[in-house]
Amino acid sequence: MATRVKIKNAETGASVDMDLEMDNTIEEIIESAASYWELQAGAYVLRKGKTVLRGQATIVDAGVRGEDVLELIPDPEGGFCF
Repeated sequence: MATRVKIKNAETGASVDMDLEMDNTIEEIIESAASYWELQAGAYVLRKGKTVLRGQATIVDAGVRGEDVLELIPDPEGGFCF
């Protein structure tokens, strides 16, 4: 069962709708959104409200629901480079 969320690029204000499966991880969403905007995934995290999301948690674990708006933001802890 897919869930549709909006991913917003906090730096540009651009957004994209993304259909997610319940077992998608936060890391997979960051990688997809970063790829879409040609950004380096390791330097970004997602923010839902005031909560920073990252890593292998699934969208269910992170409390992501349909119609949520998630912001792709630069990692406040600096991220990492490959």
